Amino acid sequence: MKEPVLVILAAGMGSRYGGLKQIDTVGSNGESIIDFSIYDAIRAGFKKVMLIIREEHEEAFRRSLTDKIEKKIEVEFVFQSLNDVPEGIEVPEGRVKPWGTTHALMACRNQLDAPFMICNADDYYGPDAFKKMYNFLKNEAKDDEYGMVGYMLENTLTDHGTVTRGVCESENGCLSAITEIQKIRKGEHGAEYEQNGEWVQCEPGTLCSMNFWGFTPKIFEECEEIFKAFIGEAVKENPMKCEHVIPTAVGDLVRDKKAQVKIMASTDKWFGVTYKEDKPSVVANLQNYKDQGLYPFDLWK
Repeated sequence: MKEPVLVILAAGMGSRYGGLKQIDTVGSNGESIIDFSIYDAIRAGFKKVMLIIREEHEEAFRRSLTDKIEKKIEVEFVFQSLNDVPEGIEVPEGRVKPWGTTHALMACRNQLDAPFMICNADDYYGPDAFKKMYNFLKNEAKDDEYGMVGYMLENTLTDHGTVTRGVCESENGCLSAITEIQKIRKGEHGAEYEQNGEWVQCEPGTLCSMNFWGFTPKIFEECEEIFKAFIGEAVKENPMKCEHVIPTAVGDLVRDKKAQVKIMASTDKWFGVTYKEDKPSVVANLQNYKDQGLYPFDLWK
């Protein structure tokens, strides 16, 4: 079995955030959230990280991140290109938005031949998730037997707007269905989402995906079929903004009995910077973890 690889999704536009939030500073020593994720991944056993980015951002990532971590972990860049689409598809004139996380995942197909985990650059997952996923990839992952780390929906919301989440259903410890739900917010009694103009209460303890997945390279051919089927029609209907996301792809595979996905629940608290207004609480949480000794002042010393 080849050594598991850490893959980080860092090519998004950050439209709601208003900038390149993947490398925005939130730590007391100039760290971004991605620094803490890579640090936790190294402690869990990962020896290589692949960063999926837009090619024009390479210099910014080198300057702010990879120059300081390359002594600790092998680093490789993967470029997500808007023009990397199935034959017969034309990129709409004027489009700048990437095609979504399923497309970003497929960008690795020619550079990756080992079991791997994939997660977001701008989400803090905590050390436990990386330990669980490394052990899963090392000991359990097989073609069509994948893994995910899930979080309680009510613990993944922001005080500053709505979010989109992959809401999970499970059976015998495995994912049985996943539904991408938009416009979820904090309500008086927990998480709620908008449906036909009304706000519907979510069941407390509902598990959701925060894009923390474990796969083998078999996923590339499976996602390629799914993405091809999606993009032809989607480009006609929403040429500037259509996108396909990993939870939807995984949901299709589970529904069609093409994959089994083990659910591992994290004991750590998730937080992220969906909106700029989220940043102060993220800064405070990470400082608190440093004060407790969970992280050193200088992660890369």
